[in-house]
Amino acid sequence: MQLWRPEFELDGVRGRLHSSCVRSSMLHGSETCLRKENEVALQRAEMRIVRWMCGVKLHDRVPSKELRGRLGLDDIISVLQQNRLQWYGHVLQKGDKYWAKKCIEYEVEGARPRSRPKKTWETDCGKRL
Repeated sequence: MQLWRPEFELDGVRGRLHSSCVRSSMLHGSETCLRKENEVALQRAEMRIVRWMCGVKLHDRVPSKELRGRLGLDDIISVLQQNRLQWYGHVLQKGDKYWAKKCIEYEVEGARPRSRPKKTWETDCGKRL
């Protein structure tokens, strides 16, 4: 009995298996630093896996939202943002001597370069709250 065949109606089981094994390893350590290009690459890789699990080719033109709905999955970017906010909440609850909290609150001395300021945890998570 093959688990991954599209004729086999176990989409819910496949979705839970994907969430627990594949997605958790894809998102491991992504709460701290992930650039936009990496987010796009993560999204593409996950959709490639989801299409393979559903037995759908790219030229079939089935929307990604429909495929994720079949498997009962959320978008990987929204899961990533939830993980970031959860980690940020844990850091804020820690004491003042916790190293990650010190890193978030650290102010660099000196003149700022001319270009756009770097995105910080405060600005990134603050706009999502």
